[in-house]
Amino acid sequence: MSEPAYLKTVASLASDVVAKHAAAVDKQARFPQESIDALGQAGLLGLISDVEVGGQGQGIRAAAEVVEVLAQECGSTAMVLCMHYCGTAVLEQLGPLGVRRDIAAGRHLSTLAFSEMGSRSHFWAPVGSARQVAGGVQLDAKKSWVTTAGRATAYVWSSQPAQGGEASTLWLVPRDTPGVRAGPAYDGLGLRGNDSTSVTAEAAVVPESTRLGPDGGGFGVMMETVLPYFNVMNAACSIGMMEAAVKRSAAHVGSTRYMHLDSSLADLPTVRAYVARMRLQTDQARALWTDTLSAIESGREDTMLRVLETKASAAEAALAVTSTAMRVCGGAAYRREVGVERCFRDAQAASIMAPTTDVLYDFIGKAVCGLPLF
Repeated sequence: MSEPAYLKTVASLASDVVAKHAAAVDKQARFPQESIDALGQAGLLGLISDVEVGGQGQGIRAAAEVVEVLAQECGSTAMVLCMHYCGTAVLEQLGPLGVRRDIAAGRHLSTLAFSEMGSRSHFWAPVGSARQVAGGVQLDAKKSWVTTAGRATAYVWSSQPAQGGEASTLWLVPRDTPGVRAGPAYDGLGLRGNDSTSVTAEAAVVPESTRLGPDGGGFGVMMETVLPYFNVMNAACSIGMMEAAVKRSAAHVGSTRYMHLDSSLADLPTVRAYVARMRLQTDQARALWTDTLSAIESGREDTMLRVLETKASAAEAALAVTSTAMRVCGGAAYRREVGVERCFRDAQAASIMAPTTDVLYDFIGKAVCGLPLF
């Protein structure tokens, strides 16, 4: 079977554009604008948009594969695209036609605004409010982490239902809505270019027409659409970082020599064993990831279990693999040009992105024990 066109396109962009800017994006903690622009021009921002609105009509597997390729070069670019595809998946289902066309044309960059300071990593339980006022609906909330917070065209925003209740409601909130502000600027340990910061809404009024789906219908969209997309693409980020760490570590130990012994680091059985372990952990995470995608596509009974498992598995493996890469490469690993320390720092994020690994372990345990997740 020939390689899909979208994979050829993203592979070319990853090596020609994304890799070129990745180090500067990380060092300067700046948004990867050149890479996102290139992805838009190549039609990859519209990868999962329907062909009827000008998109490529691809599904969750294509999105995950593209994110994984990008993560091998730049975790920040991969995470920005991950969140864009999550937002796009919701908007393809519930969004207005004009916005869908803009996404397909690369004119609209999407993201999610779910996690809040009041409910922390329990992203499915917003405490931010929505209430009917003259001229529309007033939103008030303190979103704790929003990727692409200062660059997204609009947020797929969650709130408590306007009519009350324990569920949630989704809205399409333009970034420039009066009363909505992002900041302060993100200056973190890893994923330094993904523009992830808090977003606050204070008396921000949006038209009733910006509601995505019925009032109180947000939870179902979060579980059935957003969670599968986010988990498999977050796992894709982790797997891409692991691939990069393995390749860069192997290249380093193969080229670094003990001149007085006329041998390389790779000649040491201990070093080879560490590299072998990295390869094995990466391949195990990849195998579960690809099986998860197959489960989603075929509608298998164990789909939700796999969706929960793949993010936790990949996140834990990425922590181990990138830590081993630092050990294998020794003192050289602390130099930016070797490339493994950026993988190590970026990989730390996956386990704490909601749903966190610890929350996923609880969900997985409930699923295995036949208990309801919520």
